[in-house]
Amino acid sequence: MEIDIKKPILDRNERLAQDNRKLFDEKGVFVLDLMASPGAGKTSTILATIAALRDRYNIAVIEGDIASKVDAEKISAHGIPAVQINTGGACHLESDMIQRAIEALDLDELDLVIIENVGNLVCPTEFYLGEHAKVMILSVPEGHDKPYKYPNIFQIAEAVILNKYDTLSVFDFDEAEFRAVVTSLNHAAPMFPMSATKGEGVDAWAEWLTARIEAVKSSS
Repeated sequence: MEIDIKKPILDRNERLAQDNRKLFDEKGVFVLDLMASPGAGKTSTILATIAALRDRYNIAVIEGDIASKVDAEKISAHGIPAVQINTGGACHLESDMIQRAIEALDLDELDLVIIENVGNLVCPTEFYLGEHAKVMILSVPEGHDKPYKYPNIFQIAEAVILNKYDTLSVFDFDEAEFRAVVTSLNHAAPMFPMSATKGEGVDAWAEWLTARIEAVKSSS
């Protein structure tokens, strides 16, 4: 006899995620789940996104980390509401954590909520949070072979950010191969080369995100 202990966990997560999504849709708030390895530049990408869109949209951030509140403090220092979730060792965020986090936010006053998931290329792919889009960030120093090793995260991502693009000449990163493999896994996902800390390549990413935000706002 085989007992699947994973299925009940995922089923409960899915039910709560659907409740989250219903609320987000009712409020007209676009919710983005950012996934990446530690050090890929999730927080710097969030800060670059905030800089590009804060004059047009009200933004809040939910920070997921195993421990500490360093990233939430960075976001708050820029005048953006930030809620910290410490998972205490869990390698991903779950929909019940998001439910508790949004209780601290006034969704009626927001247009965009960015979730910074725990730094991991495996676990976050399996847990729907109620978000409108999962986006994956890969940094150039990590190498062009990541899609071979972690195909699922590229398959489910609605867009891929290639961060630290300004370091391309320094590392042995085959951009053509990377693009080809990502396209074979997910031909629909646009790719945005970006140097978040320098603000390079952010405009194209912000334009894509703006279209998604407006679509949710118009349908609420």
